[in-house]
Amino acid sequence: MRDSILNAGEKVHVIHRRHFDSEPHRHFVGTVNEYEDGVVRMTGHVFAVDLTTFQFIRQPESRTRVVSVVSGEVIVNVLPSSVDLAKLVYRVEGSSVRVSDGSAWYLDVSVRRTPWFPIRLPWV
Repeated sequence: MRDSILNAGEKVHVIHRRHFDSEPHRHFVGTVNEYEDGVVRMTGHVFAVDLTTFQFIRQPESRTRVVSVVSGEVIVNVLPSSVDLAKLVYRVEGSSVRVSDGSAWYLDVSVRRTPWFPIRLPWV
């Protein structure tokens, strides 16, 4: 049985909520250092949208972030342990935006508008 919902060493992909359409998309990919009472300390890299090419670009410097995962401001995806974080890239494939390390694994981060859900979610 697990001691907590997130454990040190786990790999995570975090999507920060956007409050306005003009805000850039910000994602964070890293490794959990510590987790306690809904707060995670993690080290990794920011991915942000380049507004000239509209592609996700990995920021070169490593950062340590402390984020509340219970605030409603982020979506946390736990990644498989086999994922190589250094090789992660964002690719557009058809109508999907996928994060992949070049292996068979990928994470689809697309938001689709459908007739029954026609609005854009503000956090992606």
